[in-house]
Amino acid sequence: MEIAIPRQTKYGLLLDHQFPRTDDLSKHIDEMIKITELARDLGFQGIFGIHHFLANMQTPQPFQLLARLIPHSGDMDLGTCVYISTLTHPVQIAEELATLDQLSKGRVIFGAGIGYRNEEFDSFGITRSSRAPRFIEALEIIRGLWSDELFTYSGEHYKLRQQRSSVQPYKSHHIPYWIGANTPETIIRAAKIGDAWIASPNVKAKWAIGNLASFCQERDSSSQPKTDQYDRPICREMFIADSDEEARAIVAPYLDAEYREYSKYDLDYFKSMYDDMFEKSFLVGSPKTVAQRINNLIDGGFNYFLFRTFWSGMPYPLAANTLRRFQSEVIPMIYENRE
Repeated sequence: MEIAIPRQTKYGLLLDHQFPRTDDLSKHIDEMIKITELARDLGFQGIFGIHHFLANMQTPQPFQLLARLIPHSGDMDLGTCVYISTLTHPVQIAEELATLDQLSKGRVIFGAGIGYRNEEFDSFGITRSSRAPRFIEALEIIRGLWSDELFTYSGEHYKLRQQRSSVQPYKSHHIPYWIGANTPETIIRAAKIGDAWIASPNVKAKWAIGNLASFCQERDSSSQPKTDQYDRPICREMFIADSDEEARAIVAPYLDAEYREYSKYDLDYFKSMYDDMFEKSFLVGSPKTVAQRINNLIDGGFNYFLFRTFWSGMPYPLAANTLRRFQSEVIPMIYENRE
């Protein structure tokens, strides 16, 4: 018997769709379909894709991947976490997002980020110093192109005159902007331009809770819609076993490999902080440990959890087992601790 997920708290799946170049990508896409269907059947409410260009591993583009998953996803949200909007022209993003929203009948969430890889910026001929203004301009243009009126824009990097996206979101659906940011300053900026801040998997719980409070304070003191009208999302790595020790022993090879790949992108702190992240960021452990850490984040204000349970090299049954145990063993303890 399935247990209903609390109405005030949502759970989604963050796909880790990056694979060794020697692998058969079509087989991995089939696995992503299977895990999407499992998450759907277990009551998860969202499916989200990552984004990179020219990555070290095979990394399918998220808009196309999410479109492939539409018939397997029920009524789940379909989102990006996060799309590097500084690398694609906002006209293209607006048209593609609206198309995805039409295909899914209004289920799209746009998670956007500024980007950090020098290889990507160099390949697109974009300077890192232009990231912030490009990012802000792009979001303004995307929203403007979805309006009922012809849209004109004159910015430092983009200019449009009397234009409108040829495809509009489904039935005037407001596609939410979730902004990825990893410093207090950029989180405050996110409050000024986005509907939500999305905390990344590696940030510590205490830091995430404190910065969510700052985001909400900044947002609620402005003229924008208040934060209680939107989701407050956070990404977490999650793996469940009978004990904390067993969970870490099983999942360590896959998470180790994942973060070694990240460290190749000038992110050396993933090496030095890895053990600390295991203790203060990741949801790796027994059902009781995982529930306690989720309850702590709920108490801190988060209400939409995106769990990554499947990393490159991991056998599919291990990921499926974590999803099933979360639904059958963790959710009841979240209920108990929230009452």
